[in-house]
Amino acid sequence: MRTNKWLKSTLRFLRYVFLLFFMVFLMADWIHPIHPEISYSSMVYSAEDRPLAAFLSSDDKWRLYLEPEDISSTISDAFLLKEDRWFYFHPGFNPIAILRAFVKNIRGGKRVSGASTITMQVVRLLEPRKRTYTNKLIELFRALQLEWHYSKDEILRMYLNLVPYGGNIEGIKSASFLYFQCLPNQLSPAQIATLAIVPNRPGTWQLKPGNQALLSARNTWLDYFYDNNWLSQNSWESAKNEELNIERKSWKSVAPHLCRRLYSERNQPIIRSCIRYDFQRKSEALVHQYIDRLKSVQITNASVLIIDNKTRQVITYIGSADFEDKLNQGEVDGIRGIRSPGSTLKPLLYALSMEKGLITPKTIVYDVPSYFSGYSPENYDLGYHGAITVEGALTRSLNIPAVRTLQQYGVKEFVQKLKGLNMRQIDSDEKNLGLSMILGGCGVRLEELSNAYACLANQGEYRNLRYVKEDSGHLHYQWIKPEASYLVSEIMSKIERPDLPSDWQLGKTLPHIAWKTGTSYGRRDAWSIGFNDEYTIGVWVGNFDNQGVPGLSGAEMATPLLFYLFQSIQPRSKANWLAIPEHLSLREICTESGQIPGKYCINLGHDYFIPGISLHIPCQCRKSIEVNKNATMSYCRRCSPGNSTKEVVYRIYDPGLIRYFEDNHYSYVRIPPHNPDCPRIFQEEGPRIISPTDQAEYLIEKEETAQLSLVAETESRVREIYWYLNDRYMGSAKNGEDFIVKVPNGEVKISCTDDQGRTSHIRIKIKRF
Repeated sequence: MRTNKWLKSTLRFLRYVFLLFFMVFLMADWIHPIHPEISYSSMVYSAEDRPLAAFLSSDDKWRLYLEPEDISSTISDAFLLKEDRWFYFHPGFNPIAILRAFVKNIRGGKRVSGASTITMQVVRLLEPRKRTYTNKLIELFRALQLEWHYSKDEILRMYLNLVPYGGNIEGIKSASFLYFQCLPNQLSPAQIATLAIVPNRPGTWQLKPGNQALLSARNTWLDYFYDNNWLSQNSWESAKNEELNIERKSWKSVAPHLCRRLYSERNQPIIRSCIRYDFQRKSEALVHQYIDRLKSVQITNASVLIIDNKTRQVITYIGSADFEDKLNQGEVDGIRGIRSPGSTLKPLLYALSMEKGLITPKTIVYDVPSYFSGYSPENYDLGYHGAITVEGALTRSLNIPAVRTLQQYGVKEFVQKLKGLNMRQIDSDEKNLGLSMILGGCGVRLEELSNAYACLANQGEYRNLRYVKEDSGHLHYQWIKPEASYLVSEIMSKIERPDLPSDWQLGKTLPHIAWKTGTSYGRRDAWSIGFNDEYTIGVWVGNFDNQGVPGLSGAEMATPLLFYLFQSIQPRSKANWLAIPEHLSLREICTESGQIPGKYCINLGHDYFIPGISLHIPCQCRKSIEVNKNATMSYCRRCSPGNSTKEVVYRIYDPGLIRYFEDNHYSYVRIPPHNPDCPRIFQEEGPRIISPTDQAEYLIEKEETAQLSLVAETESRVREIYWYLNDRYMGSAKNGEDFIVKVPNGEVKISCTDDQGRTSHIRIKIKRF
């Protein structure tokens, strides 16, 4: 009875003591909480979880974050056998080990044995202190805190993240990469044993080639591990015979520009990009070799972006031809550089104009000398093509039809649509942009242009580009109708075009893609952007110092690389083409205008159009005109002489096209002059030039450009006014709009004709002083 009573009292006392200590622990934990703050290195992975690059932690350590799947049972068992086999059974400290170490140290008169558990080692790595008995007690308290707040697996992972390997290398993952060039779960048993023993004596057992002390210690511990059933006999024998192949290699990044970008934007321990490793490596090698060949003609760099059209994941990112090429600014990221786009915005403009119903692929536009309020663009080849289809104008990348189309569509409206594609520099420069932007007079980035073309490839749907897997690409909307994007894509896929590289015109197999080239003013930028159903590839070629090169062009320098890249990542046999939108229809047209046939049209064809949107106006390019028997004079109803006339169908030409014919001495059938005695000529007043004043004289300094604003008054039914200087057609303006034009020295005849065929003239003088 006394024994039972004593036992109960003792248990009650111990219970109170335990509760007291527990309450004291909770109070101390509340007052001095533990918050492990570990600064990890950042590692960027490919889509397949292959490492691309790593960056030092904020305290300049190689401390790569170990994920749960990186830790195999082989690794954890090895470290537990080596450091703390009772780890999963003690509360953070091992009382038996502490007592045993205390006795040994007292008997030896010095520290001859330690009793630190893995949890206590984590505390010491997190909060380094001198080795004293007082600090040991603090470590015990901190170890209890870790055990209270974290699971055993989390603590073990902390230890494996922090375990030192000499110098600025910490953690098994860092050591695996830097010394064995592999992930921890790819280590051999011999390599695991090596990494398990080094932290105890990093000075003696340095990870370096030919370290016999390390080799001997590794084999000793392999024997111990074998005795404890850590590995089989065959694995043990193989591990002991394995050479100590240790070599610290410098880290060579894959997709270095993207990795740096993601690191600066996110700075997380683990960054999972969308880069496809094999695509990236293959493309990097191809770009490097390609630019090496071009260096002989002073072209030193290229940038490439490859996009998966469906997901908008960036699967290849090459900022420069060679990141290590400091002489040619290899560290510059050309994908984010702001450059003149050359002609690469033209497909977007034509697609938007088709969506608005202004044009269709076979609509006739005019490539003739033109002036647009003082702006006089020229074609790349300095020639003109007269009347040409929209399809032909885009295929040939003609400048004047593009400027005319932009004038018709509206600069402000076009800028707003480009802002919807997240073209940031265009957004910033919005107030300063004019008609010249369609020929490269603005700034864009390769990633913006490439995503715009991916929008065309994906039935006009815009989505944000995705650089990392965790990006959802949540911003998406219908930027343009599928029918318009398809029509432009079809035009861009034609191979009968002048910008086909000369080397590819002689039998090389072309990838089935739609593409557009561009060359900036001064031949500083060469562009080629192409797509098929699956991928969009954007290519820029040039020099980062903005040096122009005479032979630099999108067709000859950027497009070959585009073709090589498509052939590299996707064989032609596997490429799919875009699906035809269901709301696209085919109709009969007059091939002389691109409009639906009128009464007198004789040249017919077919063209795609968007029902309910595309213009449905009968063609007026041919008219029946009453003329005399000799066809030397024309009449209207008011002045017709009656039976002495006949009806003749004439082709009606645009005034600008007529001037083009006459300047180039092209023959065409002219409409006979109108009856000079017609009463309509005297009853109806034509346009009246109100600025400048007739017979005015202008004095202009020699250094200044003589520019005048031409203004005419006419009746409201007139829509268009055509302007001439010295009988040379200069351009047209809407009724009520000024027309800015450069004027020559001396006496100048200024004429204007309205769309009713009525003309007026004035004369002025320009003098220099």
